[in-house]
Amino acid sequence: MHVDAGALADFARGCAVLGSGGGGPADVTLPVAAQAIEERGPVPVVDPARLPADALVMPVGLVGSPAVAAERIGGRTEPARLRARFEALHGAPVTAVMSSEIGGLNGCVAVAWAARLGLPLLDADSMGRAFPRMDQNVLELAGVRPCPAVLADEHGHTVVIDDVDGAHLERFARAAVVAFGGRAASTDYPLTAGRAARHAVTGSVTRALALGRGEGPAPLLTGKVSSVRRYATEDADGDDAATVLLEGTGPDAGRLVLLEARSEFVAALEDGAPLAVVPDVIALVDVATGWAVPVEEVRYGLRVRLVTLPSAPAWYTPAGLRLAGPAAFGLPGLAPDRRPGTAPGTSPAAPGPATGGGAP
Repeated sequence: MHVDAGALADFARGCAVLGSGGGGPADVTLPVAAQAIEERGPVPVVDPARLPADALVMPVGLVGSPAVAAERIGGRTEPARLRARFEALHGAPVTAVMSSEIGGLNGCVAVAWAARLGLPLLDADSMGRAFPRMDQNVLELAGVRPCPAVLADEHGHTVVIDDVDGAHLERFARAAVVAFGGRAASTDYPLTAGRAARHAVTGSVTRALALGRGEGPAPLLTGKVSSVRRYATEDADGDDAATVLLEGTGPDAGRLVLLEARSEFVAALEDGAPLAVVPDVIALVDVATGWAVPVEEVRYGLRVRLVTLPSAPAWYTPAGLRLAGPAAFGLPGLAPDRRPGTAPGTSPAAPGPATGGGAP
């Protein structure tokens, strides 16, 4: 399988859905990937299990403010600079690129950088969706070391962060991002193809393509945004929060669904009962454009379809819920009370690691 010019828009739309309202707008990095493919050719997508188990894999993505990333989408030299520093630290050549976060803008970033580097892209990622923190990934659950991590900007500056755990990587990387001006390219949680096959969310590129082609679940509700209330919260690392009220239209007339959002949509409730709760993916798809709408772009009167789907099974384990469940987003009173894939309107359970257990 390849991601070529014909498949790229579908892939980006699927990444937008998997962003769950966060991760940055995928249409911002879509042109970057399109240009890279035009200049370097289609990107082969490979199952990590088909590579040598000891092959070195470089996870990639952008960190920082999505608004800044939209204005500073980066140059052509960052992938090569990250690769050179990454290979020097590990003393081995990179065999493949993997997206750190398939949801939102980073899916297309991985495609663009794989094309620039002439490397295949793993059909896998570290989250299976988007989350706000770097350590909110299944590799953290599996005990994969997050370091050495490398951050770079388009001006040739690099920073290496080593000998820290996931929580401290998040803190130090965010401090470095401020010095970089609010956005940086990154590689972290280095791993081999064998460990990616065991612990990453496999099949995520294929899943994004399928979602972008309209092969996802039926919507839970079709309607319009009736109100949006935005407010600041001290929970969830101080992210801005929002409460969105959806009013059903057509066959769904008379229904009201309340969405809670932090960086991403984290809960959908009807009559006080949860339809979906993080780590479920919750997306609002614009009826007119077919693109999932970021939390910050939701506005009164927007006509939308509410779509939910399960995340990777590892997120529904006790450790996964501690790291990225409702309580991690300031909603301790809510909890997913189902196995992934059984809520109304969802697709079968998402691909990914079976347990997210300890590393070998």
